[in-house]
Amino acid sequence: MGDRSPEPVEETAEELFEEAPCGYLTTLPDGTIVRVNRTFERWTGLDRQRLLGTARFQDLLSAGGRIYHETHYAPMLRMQGAVREIAVEIVCADGSRLPVLVNSQMHHDAQGQPAHVRTTIFDASDRRRYEQELLRARRREQDVALQLQQGMLAGALPAAPGLRVDIGYRPAESGLEIGGDWYDAFWLTPGATVALVVGDVVGRGVGAATMMGQLRSAVRALALTQQGPAAILSALDAYAVRHDVGEMTTLVVAQIDLEDRRLRYACAGHPPPLLVSPRETPRFLLDGRSMPIHVPGGGTAPRPEACCALSPGSRLLLYTDGLIERRSQLIDHGMERLASAVAARQDDPGSTLASALLHELPDPDHPDDLCLLLASV
Repeated sequence: MGDRSPEPVEETAEELFEEAPCGYLTTLPDGTIVRVNRTFERWTGLDRQRLLGTARFQDLLSAGGRIYHETHYAPMLRMQGAVREIAVEIVCADGSRLPVLVNSQMHHDAQGQPAHVRTTIFDASDRRRYEQELLRARRREQDVALQLQQGMLAGALPAAPGLRVDIGYRPAESGLEIGGDWYDAFWLTPGATVALVVGDVVGRGVGAATMMGQLRSAVRALALTQQGPAAILSALDAYAVRHDVGEMTTLVVAQIDLEDRRLRYACAGHPPPLLVSPRETPRFLLDGRSMPIHVPGGGTAPRPEACCALSPGSRLLLYTDGLIERRSQLIDHGMERLASAVAARQDDPGSTLASALLHELPDPDHPDDLCLLLASV
């Protein structure tokens, strides 16, 4: 008997899709899932009947992953039409987290409008890492930019019975240029309502510091004419688009009514505020979120805001991403590290707590400029 060739294995395209060694998703432009393969179901324990037409891809991510989706994934997909090797965590049906690398491609209809997104998901359990973003800093400008920025940030902070505001600011260490991080705090109604702002302009050097000053001044002016944080962000977005400034700027705007002890806040692609209430675990305020300021093609959708009551002795922490981001870790880890550090120092004076956070939390291997604002009620 001669050697016999093995019988060819016939596989349909549908079988290849369903049993591929990676997860496949098809979503609408807003993230709504319309197709998913068995591999993704098996990895996550999430049944397709619970996903199709109801769940959005970003809703399956961890809290840090949802923020990264807002600040990086969605804007890049909108601007470039594709994203590659984005590291996030998917929350599985049993509550566990699956580290994955995500590749997505936007597809358009015959009229050139976004129609759907095809996403490939690779199990990255052994490869926890973020996409490496290497910024080449120019030398000739650090001292000038630092002086410019510090001059813009100088000024008296609001103070009144029942309110204390502490700030912390630290530029990147020698060899890196100053960036566009800023804070601001000012009265909307003297002694009664205070506005708190922390923002981050893309870029470094004199240009970023100058842009920061322009946007900081614009926020102050708009806060006197707009009702609430969401309205301020919408007006700032229109200002930035009209003058073509501040592209992809992130910021958080908060207002505290000292008489009613009510907090209103809105985040434009910025890390979420951390609320510390007496005898309670610190919690991140994840509502009132929208995309960064002046996202190309971002549209004019209304910006949401949220509100909550403040107990006597509450503290509100606003900060820039340098406080929680490390290139070798997921952003969730940085958020957990921040919450733990604040919980361990709840009884510290505000200035002591702010100083400790600046020295203990930033990435020692890749320092970034950062600022924080701590309001004690």
